[in-house]
Amino acid sequence: MVDRILDAGQEMLIAHGYDGASTNRIAAAAGISPGSLYQYFPNKDAIAAAVIDRYSDQLSARVAARVSERLDQPAPHYVRESIAALLDALDVHPDFLRAVMEQTPRLGSGSKLLAFEQRIGELTVAYLTINKGVVRPDATFETAAWMLVRMVEHLCVRYILDQPAIDRDTFIDEITVMALNYLRPWPTPPEDCFP
Repeated sequence: MVDRILDAGQEMLIAHGYDGASTNRIAAAAGISPGSLYQYFPNKDAIAAAVIDRYSDQLSARVAARVSERLDQPAPHYVRESIAALLDALDVHPDFLRAVMEQTPRLGSGSKLLAFEQRIGELTVAYLTINKGVVRPDATFETAAWMLVRMVEHLCVRYILDQPAIDRDTFIDEITVMALNYLRPWPTPPEDCFP
């Protein structure tokens, strides 16, 4: 029953946005009475949070499995494949991604979306630690991981939602170059690349 309600909640968030996804609509889409729905969830916020948590769990499982398998790969391959894994995972349900990112307010700081970001950040720190010899010596791994995860996440989400006239491989190549250049050792002192 819970899965039916969550499936219906996801459908209603996509179709009507957060404001239009009422408990009555969710109950009707699930084929149950509103009273039955309230036996499982106290309100729309609880349903939306559970739907987002389920989505985050699925996203995390898809990405973390592919990323953790490649910790021993050279940086260009690891970074490119990690970006591709995130892009693939985000592209499974682009309509729901849009509903979550553009229509649904953040439902508490305990969100599994935040846990997902933290998990990917931990894997990034692990990769940087294993490969510290190719990372610029002044880099703080926790800071670098935070910056990289948010940069890649933001650009991948915007790529899925905006659908720019950039083919997928070119997009992945460009983000890979950005990430690798961020990690690469710089000349001392740094040189101006725009003389």
